[in-house]
Amino acid sequence: NVRYAEMQGRTEARELRRMGLDVNLAPVLDVLTDSYSPNIGIRSYSKDWKTVSEMGSARIRAMQENGLSACAKHFPGKGHAPVDAHLGLPVIPSTWHEMEEVHLKPFVRAIEDGIHVMMTSHPLYPKLDAEPGRIATFSPVIVRECLRNNLGFKGVISSDDLEMGAIKEICPIGEAGVRAVEAGHDILLVCHDLNAQQEVFRALTIAYESGRLKVKDLEESVERINRLKSYRKKRFTGGAPHAEASGARTASEICAHSATVLKDIRHEIPYDAGALKTRKVTVIFPKLSSFDSKIMVEKELLTESRFLKAEFSKHGINPMILTVSVEPHAEEIRSASELCAGADLTILFCFDAHLYPSNKELLDTVVRKSRKTAAIFLRDFYDAEFVPETVPCVTDFGWRACQISASIRKLFAK
Repeated sequence: NVRYAEMQGRTEARELRRMGLDVNLAPVLDVLTDSYSPNIGIRSYSKDWKTVSEMGSARIRAMQENGLSACAKHFPGKGHAPVDAHLGLPVIPSTWHEMEEVHLKPFVRAIEDGIHVMMTSHPLYPKLDAEPGRIATFSPVIVRECLRNNLGFKGVISSDDLEMGAIKEICPIGEAGVRAVEAGHDILLVCHDLNAQQEVFRALTIAYESGRLKVKDLEESVERINRLKSYRKKRFTGGAPHAEASGARTASEICAHSATVLKDIRHEIPYDAGALKTRKVTVIFPKLSSFDSKIMVEKELLTESRFLKAEFSKHGINPMILTVSVEPHAEEIRSASELCAGADLTILFCFDAHLYPSNKELLDTVVRKSRKTAAIFLRDFYDAEFVPETVPCVTDFGWRACQISASIRKLFAK
């Protein structure tokens, strides 16, 4: 629904501008394929490049019309990357023809829409750049020749985070910063470690002073960055920070329409909530609150059991709830096995069984031990392949509170 993408773009632009933010590192314009995508996955709009282009275009235009610069990522497209670049080096064997037919198209549309910023990423494309081992971030063929010259992008080009595992496999982070600038980047992301940021700064200074970095290229980068700044006359717009009145309602509506039944050959969904009131229902859920030290977790999910009790009570169900680690250990898997063996229905909220072997073990154990199982996939819808055809499974492509609520409604609401 393209209207939803537009509504999201408008809402986030207004809220972020009130907070003094002027660039949003979104949207993701990577196109999925049929192969497993461990990094992009739920962040992509579709396996259809036309859908990705339309949704991305609507969100970009809405953001930028409301004063917030958008950033399309991850050029030239890595929806088919077999490895998560945060963890290792993805190698993508696509040819220029394959990229032009599918993966480049949403970025071309974004350029036509006047997007302000583009972000590259770290895969190795051996058929796009013949230089052995030269990843996209370091490739003047991909960054300078293709994006800047051939596609005519005039805005700011940003790297992805240089602290990722893919970079660590190749060179020290200071050298990575210099190579990224040589390839044609205007802005470098070094997102977490102050020492890494200082190392990149020192390496860039030395590369400038030694003449390795061309002054003309640096001055052109400064011009592009200054132009990006000039789009906004004020640091803050729209008054004191506050949420858009329609924001939560829009998010809830999007989630309700996106909740999807992945498998249900026996047509069990929606379950009869009335009949389950007198039955034993067990819910197994990951401790998402454990992420709170690293990323923002919504306050509702900081107390998972209370949140789940409230959500299931809306359908008249009072389940036994077991929370387990995001990577459950053997004792937690044993506890889950004992609980679900005595339940009439076990609902397992699964978080990335592809990525975490212990989650795969938990999923297998619950399916094997339960009288009846339903699976809700919080992040990786590809996990459905691990579930027998007779086990109903649902997803809402994420683990925001509104997405979890929508998935529970999908199980019970007629």
